[in-house]
Amino acid sequence: MYLRTTQRRNKNGTTVRYVQLAHNRRVNGTTQAEVVHNFGREDHLDADGLRRLVASINRYLGEDGADATAPAAGGGLEVTGSRPLGAVWLLEGLWRQLEIDQALKKILGARRFRTDVERVLFALAANRAIAPASKLSAAEWAGRDAVIPGLQTMDEDQAYRAMDLLVEADAQAEVQEAVFFAVANLLNLEVDLLFFDTTNTYFERDEPDAGEAPFRAYGKSKDHRDDLPQITIGLAVTKEGVPVRCWCWPGGTSDQAILPQVKDDMRDWKLGA
Repeated sequence: MYLRTTQRRNKNGTTVRYVQLAHNRRVNGTTQAEVVHNFGREDHLDADGLRRLVASINRYLGEDGADATAPAAGGGLEVTGSRPLGAVWLLEGLWRQLEIDQALKKILGARRFRTDVERVLFALAANRAIAPASKLSAAEWAGRDAVIPGLQTMDEDQAYRAMDLLVEADAQAEVQEAVFFAVANLLNLEVDLLFFDTTNTYFERDEPDAGEAPFRAYGKSKDHRDDLPQITIGLAVTKEGVPVRCWCWPGGTSDQAILPQVKDDMRDWKLGA
């Protein structure tokens, strides 16, 4: 095992160094570094904690004149840190009960990634439910403030990459479909009547997306911000208010143009079957 430092670049362009305890493993004929413990940002590093760890190892080995048989301070056990598990553990159970993990693995296919994309997406969902934050803060939360089963650490780039892969792979809303039918079966939902509505959200930027058909585009804003680019969001729910499926369209799209697509998309799901 060895200590190593890694560098990551924040959204503001600042480079941040992290200290990790790692060891090398051979996987499919190649050597890969596996992180055993993440000590966090170098500028927030608990140097005294590292000194205590070194002293404890030396004491165990009987080096530097220390007696290897002497008991360590605190009876041989020292709490160096703790992270809450309860809320994440509950969400992990729901995640698997609704088979979201299986749906993600199915649409992502056999492609291999250096990071477990499903675990990163779960970490983002858990962060949104427990302590909503930016992608950068969510990555730090997942690696430092919470226990995410199967995920030692993650960074902002992995968060954005996982979201991009999800959008790319789930073009036909297969994950939404799998999750809804799992919920419908679990709660015995009735789907004979669905409600649909649209809204929009704007972006604090001066210009819409480039190109002939921009996604973030000017339109009639329900937030009274016609001066900013926006997108249109649609949501279908059951009569009990349980979400069924959502859509996103360019900001200037009218409801009249949206409804035929919504009807066709929901007809493909065969809700009444």
